[in-house]
Amino acid sequence: MVFSVSGTLIKLAFRLLSLLGLRNAQRLGRMLGGVAWKLGGRSVETTRKNLRACYPDLNKQEIETLGRKSLQETGATALEIPLMWEWPVERCLGLIREIEGEELLEKYKAGQQGLLLLAPHLGNWELAGLFFASRYKMAALYSPPNQPGFEEYMKAVRSRSGSELVATDRRGIMRLFSILREGGVVGILPDQTPRREGGEFAPFFGIPTITMTLASKLVHKTGARPLVTYAQRLPDARGFKIVIRDAEPGMASKDMTESLTALNRSVEKCIADVPAQYQWEYKRFRRTAPGEKPVY
Repeated sequence: MVFSVSGTLIKLAFRLLSLLGLRNAQRLGRMLGGVAWKLGGRSVETTRKNLRACYPDLNKQEIETLGRKSLQETGATALEIPLMWEWPVERCLGLIREIEGEELLEKYKAGQQGLLLLAPHLGNWELAGLFFASRYKMAALYSPPNQPGFEEYMKAVRSRSGSELVATDRRGIMRLFSILREGGVVGILPDQTPRREGGEFAPFFGIPTITMTLASKLVHKTGARPLVTYAQRLPDARGFKIVIRDAEPGMASKDMTESLTALNRSVEKCIADVPAQYQWEYKRFRRTAPGEKPVY
C-alpha cells in the first residue's frame, strides 16, 4: 500500500507540474536554483569544488557566477522533467528546433554496426532519449531508483516511445551486448560513477577520475559506433538543439586507459559548449586515485 500511494503522489505531482508549460517551468526551476545557491548547502559546495578543480584558471567571482548559473540550469532541468514525462511524445519532440550532426545518423542507417549513444548529464537528457527512441528501436541503461513506487512510473513514461529500459545488473548488461551485436541502438550516461569493479581511473579535466569501463567494452566487443549526444537548452524558452558528435577516435583503442581517456575527453568537449548546463553538483570525483589530493 505504501508503494502504491507513493507512486500515485509522485505521478500526481508531475502531472500538475507539467501544466506549467516550458517557459514557466524553466523560469520556476531557475528561480529555485537561484534560491538554493543563496541558501548554500551540500549541492552548492560540491558545485564550487567541482568547478575549482576543473577550471583552476577561473577566479573566485567567475566560479561563483558559473556555479550560480549551473544550479539555475539544473533547476530548469528538474522542472522540465515532468513535461518530458507527462506530455505526449510528439509535443516533446516539437520543442526541438535544430539538430546538429544528423548526417552521422545517416551513416549509421547505411551500415550494419550497432550504435552506442553516450548522453552525459548535460542539458535535457530526457529529451535526448526521447528523440532517439522516436527514431530507433533502442535500449537505455538505467539505475533502479530507491523511492517507493517511482520505478514503475519511470519505466512506463520512458518506454512509451518504444524504448527498452535495461537495469544495471549482469542480465541487463548482457542484453546491451546482444542488442549492439544485432545492429541495434543503446544509450547510456557515461559520466556516472561506476561500482568499484566496473571502473578504472582516467583523466577528466586533468583529474584522475574513476570512469566506467562498460562503454569501452561495448565498443570493443561489438564493433558499435560511439556517438556523443545532448539536448542543449536554447535561450528565452525557444526550445532545444539536439547535438550529435562522433566520440573521440581513441575510444576504439584496445588499451583501456586510452579508451577511457577518449571517452572523458568526448564528454569534456560537449561540456565546453554550454558549461552552465552541466550537472556540476554531482560528486564526479568521489573516489580519489592513489597519491592524489581529494577534491571533496
